[in-house]
Amino acid sequence: MNLNLRHAVIHNVSGNSQDELKSTIVDAIENGEEKMLPGLGVLFEVIWQNASHEEQQEMLTMLEEGLKK
Repeated sequence: MNLNLRHAVIHNVSGNSQDELKSTIVDAIENGEEKMLPGLGVLFEVIWQNASHEEQQEMLTMLEEGLKK
């Protein structure tokens, strides 16, 4: 992924409230547009990097369970 894309996504959402961030995520998922996937990936990267080991394990468990459905 291009570093400029990471920077652009982070710049576009920096300072957003939790409600605004949730709206961004929900809109991207509900629209189902492929072009939104890199942005969601950048947001997940931020979450992952700021999560504790235990939180990362929990995310992996949720992901594994979600993929079984």
